[in-house]
Amino acid sequence: MRRFGLLFLLSAPAWLLAPAATATAKPTPAAPNYTFTGSPGATALIHPGYKSTTAAQITTTGDGSGGLATWGAVDVVIPSTLQFGQITTLMAEYRFELGSCWGGSPRFEAWIPDASSPTGHDKVFFYIGPPPDYTGCALGVWASTGNLAAPASYVDDSQLRGGTPYDTVAHADHVYGSDPVSAVYLDADGGWEATQTIDFDNTQVNGTLVTYEK
Repeated sequence: MRRFGLLFLLSAPAWLLAPAATATAKPTPAAPNYTFTGSPGATALIHPGYKSTTAAQITTTGDGSGGLATWGAVDVVIPSTLQFGQITTLMAEYRFELGSCWGGSPRFEAWIPDASSPTGHDKVFFYIGPPPDYTGCALGVWASTGNLAAPASYVDDSQLRGGTPYDTVAHADHVYGSDPVSAVYLDADGGWEATQTIDFDNTQVNGTLVTYEK
């Protein structure tokens, strides 16, 4: 038996005798460029998406009395050094499964740190839907927001010093462009009026495109 084993070792091909450590390791998958946040069960992945396998879905509900509602959001990964004036692209595909756009929901939000605020930050809102009141979104049809951070687009920066609900992005960039941004969310919380169920796909913040495929 010893002799047979020796003959086998002498005659075996080199690839069979190579140590396991020389095998090429599988690459580590890239980390997702987003996370879900909000009320339990408010956010989920669904299939299919907009001309894709997967999309995100946010459902916001309430008692219809105008009080508190559940909410959900997509937290898009941003650079730690991002400033407000550096936000040049905010867009997504969306489809309403229930409800419509109202009360500022859905929207993109940019969070600006503010030590004097009870929450520690102020928010700038980029509303989704037909301006100027951002209501009347179609049901069951995919649509594009267009670029909500384009210079001529309107933004609600009323939580910032001297801000207004109907500022232009160009003016907001001029006034608040150097303010740091701690987070960018795609958010829905309009359940205080009635249930909203909204699908989102191809969510873009500057060069970061969230396709929800991983």
